Amino acid sequence: MELIEIGRIRTPFRQASGTPIQPVRATGVEGFIELAPAFVAGLQDLAGFDRIWLVFWCHRAAPAQLSVVPYRDTIPHGIFATRAPARPNPIGLSCVRLLGIEGARLRIAEVDILDDTPLLDIKPYVPHYDNYAVQRCGWIDSVPDRPVVADARFEIQANQAQV
Repeated sequence: MELIEIGRIRTPFRQASGTPIQPVRATGVEGFIELAPAFVAGLQDLAGFDRIWLVFWCHRAAPAQLSVVPYRDTIPHGIFATRAPARPNPIGLSCVRLLGIEGARLRIAEVDILDDTPLLDIKPYVPHYDNYAVQRCGWIDSVPDRPVVADARFEIQANQAQV
């Protein structure tokens, strides 16, 4: 398996501590994507979308753990029942607002991603496909929905980051 970095995500967040844990908690936070020049042609028609999915490599994630205590709870859950970054394949997924495209630079908002994160893919958010009504959300249904930001529990130091 081979992954290709298509760009870098630039944000105000230099460390996990204090970073919003989901885009819905990142109101007012802006950043941008520096797309590699070889991929600019792939941006054709993307400007017509309000939101985009970013698929990225959590390059500062701690080693994989199969059981974690997520930010919104105090008890352990299986890694696949959380969005914690300490995964066997530390792939992140975030739905951000697309503010504009200027050449190889995409201005984005509601960003919950660490600065200098390698970008793997961009996909348009399409409500007809991406918005499902559900009846249950596992353990999340039983914990309070309170504003929470990340701490350092799932982060390695910047000088140890793997790309």
